[in-house]
Amino acid sequence: MYKLFGWCCGGRGAISRLPSPRRLSPLATKGKAADHMAAVVVGAEFPPPAARGIGSTGCKRQQEGEVVLAEESSLSHGFSHFDDQLFRLLCNDVGLVPVSRLLKGLRNAGLSRADPRLVESMNKIAGYRVQLHDHDDHGEVQLDREKFVDCIKDNIVLIKRAFTGDFVIPEFSKFCSSIDSIYWTCRSNAGGKVASYIPQLAKYSADYWGASLCTVDGQRHSIGDVEVPFTLQSSGKPINYALAVNELGPDFVHRYVGHEPSGESFNCIKLSPENRPHNPLINAGAIVIASLIKRGLSPADRFDHVMNQYRRIMGGEFLGFNNAIFLSEKETANRNYALAYYLKENRCFPDKTELEETLDLYFQLCSMEVNANSGAMLAATLANGGYCPITGEEVLSATSVRNTLSLMHSCGMYDYSGGFAFKVGLPAKSSVSGAVLLVVPNVMGICLWSPGLESMGNSVRGVQFCEQLVNVFNFHHFDNLRHTSQKVDPRMRSSDAQGTRVVNLLFGAYNGDLTALRRMALGSQDMSIADYDGRTALHLAAAEGHLECVRFLVENCSVQVSPKDRWGYTPLDDAARFQRSAVQQYLQTVSCQ
Repeated sequence: MYKLFGWCCGGRGAISRLPSPRRLSPLATKGKAADHMAAVVVGAEFPPPAARGIGSTGCKRQQEGEVVLAEESSLSHGFSHFDDQLFRLLCNDVGLVPVSRLLKGLRNAGLSRADPRLVESMNKIAGYRVQLHDHDDHGEVQLDREKFVDCIKDNIVLIKRAFTGDFVIPEFSKFCSSIDSIYWTCRSNAGGKVASYIPQLAKYSADYWGASLCTVDGQRHSIGDVEVPFTLQSSGKPINYALAVNELGPDFVHRYVGHEPSGESFNCIKLSPENRPHNPLINAGAIVIASLIKRGLSPADRFDHVMNQYRRIMGGEFLGFNNAIFLSEKETANRNYALAYYLKENRCFPDKTELEETLDLYFQLCSMEVNANSGAMLAATLANGGYCPITGEEVLSATSVRNTLSLMHSCGMYDYSGGFAFKVGLPAKSSVSGAVLLVVPNVMGICLWSPGLESMGNSVRGVQFCEQLVNVFNFHHFDNLRHTSQKVDPRMRSSDAQGTRVVNLLFGAYNGDLTALRRMALGSQDMSIADYDGRTALHLAAAEGHLECVRFLVENCSVQVSPKDRWGYTPLDDAARFQRSAVQQYLQTVSCQ
């Protein structure tokens, strides 16, 4: 099918030089990379590549009719030429690069100046700010080519990916605008009550509302109260389970805890038919998990071990411990003490388990503090298969992450877990502190925090945000990527999506595939869209003599009968040129009506 691109099939009756977004050649990809570099820095109004001097691409015909790019952008020559291209793109009228342009381009792609992967470049920029006296009218440091290359060379791979849109969310600024819109919609929801059964938790204001995300490529965005510390509470239970599986293996861990939804409240004193806690995300299961982690160490060393593992998962971002909440939680823990003794009575713990030490560790794990930014990194490492996005370190095994996400999907939202799985279709874990960790596997992790809770213990704003997120984007686990046209796939550039629609429509018309045309029309597709030569589906159907397709486009889709391509030819002209008499007669008739 892809042999049809170019001047194949006997001239302009064919699809005219229409590239497939899914089958772009490496050279065409380089051209797109150059275009994206400009868009990342200054937006869509930036001049096209030819006007910028970035390079051009030419075409020539082959026997098969495929388009071959005769001249490629110098971006294809590797990093040694990328730094030249980027310097020319960012430099001002006097041939210098203002540092703000470089930082703005990185920020638009989703990279933070504090990203540890950029530390060498940021340190050199800071050094030049101190050394240089070459400032513009606004006091900004400007770099010549030598200093610019020196600043980016240590992190050239990441910087190139940022400026060429080679991240999981290529149009990141646009995506963030949608996230902000959802945030502000949820901001007006003042429902829910702050948890009060732990006295210290009741001191948080219900007005707090923060949302932060991190993609698997380390793209960051946050809005609202994202640096206010809060305790993990139950939202840390999936991480603790993952650490136990990572250390001991799933077979050993699941001797002591199951993996089924309980159908009961999170603190219910009840065991499964196998005489063990139903899953690690309810209190009974989480207490058992606490008894398994580094059993041979002292209580202090066990807690230090968990804290260090959390820091690795979060790439060194904020992690604290709230002693006041720890003491408050321990003081009001009658239910958890009852649970622990019930578990001990039913021999749910490994031999020689110290009950008091286990409960102390459990309370400590609940009292660890994060903020929305560092919480997003927890979720992002799960989304990235156990690799921290900003350090690249493998912290959790693939098996532990898979099992953790499976449990979060089925058991993570208290008594709303089934409803959440149905509506949102993503792994998540909530807590009574108002946090929600949401994982979009292979894409991103999101941390939402708002202390106002609904009756089942989930953040009101957090749940609303998750539901609206999957209404806009096709992140639901069972969204069909091919046919859920009403939703947006942020992993695809909008230009790619438009190109795919054009390709599918024109190929359907060229092949006389009436069924495909009907399906596209029923999907509310614009049946009059054209390629960049102005060739429409009606042009191709007429040129190939597919009368039924022509009638369908005119009578059922009400497309314009006489659109002109770039050479001024209409579908009727094509039917006449290619001697499609039946189509010619039909188009003459409808043209006169």
